[in-house]
Amino acid sequence: MKHTQLRLGYIPLVDAAPLIIAHEIGFAEQEGLTLDLRAAPSWSTLRDLVCLGQIEAAQMLAPVPVAMALGLGGMPTRLDALSVLSVNGNVVGVSTDLGRRMRDAGHLFDFADAAAAGHALIAAAGERLRIGVPFPFSMHAELLYYWLGALGMSAPQSLDVHTVPPPLMAEALAAGEIDAFCVGAPWGSIAVENGVADLLLPTSAIWAFAPEKVLTVRHDWAEANPDLTARLIRAMWRAGRWLADRDNRLTASDILARPDYLNLSSELLERALTGQLVISPRGEHRHTPGFLEFHAGAATFPWRSQAGWMAARLAARTGLDRSGAQRAAQGVFRSDLYRAALAGTLADLPGASEKLEGALAHPTEVASETGTLILHPDRFFDGCVFDPHAR
Repeated sequence: MKHTQLRLGYIPLVDAAPLIIAHEIGFAEQEGLTLDLRAAPSWSTLRDLVCLGQIEAAQMLAPVPVAMALGLGGMPTRLDALSVLSVNGNVVGVSTDLGRRMRDAGHLFDFADAAAAGHALIAAAGERLRIGVPFPFSMHAELLYYWLGALGMSAPQSLDVHTVPPPLMAEALAAGEIDAFCVGAPWGSIAVENGVADLLLPTSAIWAFAPEKVLTVRHDWAEANPDLTARLIRAMWRAGRWLADRDNRLTASDILARPDYLNLSSELLERALTGQLVISPRGEHRHTPGFLEFHAGAATFPWRSQAGWMAARLAARTGLDRSGAQRAAQGVFRSDLYRAALAGTLADLPGASEKLEGALAHPTEVASETGTLILHPDRFFDGCVFDPHAR
């Protein structure tokens, strides 16, 4: 097989692992690909690099291709999500001062009860909460707005939302520029290690199985390069399956920790891979099963209903027609290309490309090509269910 070099962009986060592992362990090479991995300083930079053709593909925030399909991304370029790279993996953190006020009022920081944590945060925050997110079109922002809005806050109208690159989140908190944040691993843990934050909640407590990052390419590139597209999807799928093996976590954290990638302590990175998190500067530990998923429960399948949920949220906030927004968004989550790429592999693909989001309270066996696929619980904390066909 002829080897082809592809330029792939990423942000230094634990959930960039599929790209890095595909390169380092050889899954890309198995598909005849040589990956030129390029770190970017911000999500806007990464988006622009893909749109302008300076890189072929990127790790991307799941709502970005959806927002661009709705005309909200700042460029007319259509981006396609070939697969989901990771599920969950974010934390909500608060300043140690705000955390103290919450504890004084009786909040236990159990790191699990989204309703109790949200009510405690709203009560302690005062008139206006200043909160940092990595990008306006992100699951960080969407989950925060959904969570606080469901608890009675007018979100985002009653929030002061600041866009802060993940590596700068702890600094912004320490400087008093924000009171709280939602960010991907390991940057919440770094804020704790720096003594400036308490971790309040994993976002999996808000939506139990939320798509976080996607493998994104330009639509015209995917159409012009179907073979390369399929090979790239397969390489990432195999990397995700390798990452799901508990025996590989130590190796994965050591690779990610290298100076070429995240250049951080492997112990900090391992916390996210195992769900064993330190939530406060005094060393309190919490275990969160499924804190970050790369494979299990069809984690990498690009469900069109997930794109529909994001589109419905964005449409409601920006005044767009909801039905039209959902139709446009569902087209950029390319379950068709994902299915074609993984046909004939060991991947067990779901029989449908849409589902009721938030309907599963327990692991559930669903119709699939081999009949062995079990989806993980995906409930929203408030019990709501999103029907992609409801208008």
